[in-house]
Amino acid sequence: MQGKIIRGIAGFYYVYVDGKPGDGQGTVYECKAKGVFRKDHKKPLVGDNVELDVLDEETKKGNIREILPRHSELIRPAVANVDQALVIFAIVKPQPNFNLLDRFLIMMQQQNIPCIICFNKLDIDEKGERANYEAIYRKAGYCTLSISAKEKKSVDEVRELLLGRTTTVAGPSGVGKSSLINCLQPDIVMETGEISAKIERGRHTTRHSELIALGEDTYILDTPGFSSLGLFELEKEALASYYPEFAEFEKYCRFGGCSHITEPVCGIREAVEDGELSRMRYDNYCLLYEELKDRKKY
Repeated sequence: MQGKIIRGIAGFYYVYVDGKPGDGQGTVYECKAKGVFRKDHKKPLVGDNVELDVLDEETKKGNIREILPRHSELIRPAVANVDQALVIFAIVKPQPNFNLLDRFLIMMQQQNIPCIICFNKLDIDEKGERANYEAIYRKAGYCTLSISAKEKKSVDEVRELLLGRTTTVAGPSGVGKSSLINCLQPDIVMETGEISAKIERGRHTTRHSELIALGEDTYILDTPGFSSLGLFELEKEALASYYPEFAEFEKYCRFGGCSHITEPVCGIREAVEDGELSRMRYDNYCLLYEELKDRKKY
């Protein structure tokens, strides 16, 4: 029997098996993974397609016998077989951490996962920041949109982008991920958290990754909020290639292999000064470059 892992908690994996054609009803089995996976250092992930043995049909217990080949795998959030990522940040409350956003985008590029950027809380964007934020990331080639989950504004646009795909939904705590998922799937009522007025950080209301069906061949993977991301297996010389908007200006650099940090006659730095590239994105690039430069080699 084959199914898909929709949730994993404390060593138990909940596997969804499609129902018979026409009945529209699937079954969820509570499974343990066979010891051979630990021996092979292979851990089942939410999103995995698996083969399972049913141990008890009445209590819906089973064992995962085999993990089927993955077409994608993310480290953080730890999920498998996703087609795209929907990364959600608030426009305000909390203020977006663009360094964290850029790290996430780089991580997605490393895994060849397309990324959609969604800015939430449009209803309280009193300063009109959304237009600037969208322009910066559209310049970088990303599909970008702004919504209000609270007022259900532009939620249909998000739903359209998810059709027929498995999408991992990620972002810091407190940005309205669970509220958006509630809008997308009214039958699923997830716990939503409040923002701490003191530190403007959300409480972690999602404690584990969970796959939720939105329709035929359409799934979202809700993941716990993240607050920091390391850049793995990335050399500083390759960092600029993860900033797609840099490409058209690199031909104006005097030196091949320009780091865009200190070299004279740098097309990237000139474009930043001329307002053709986002200074915020460039500053993030510099911070990440120095981080990679200072990283200890083992």
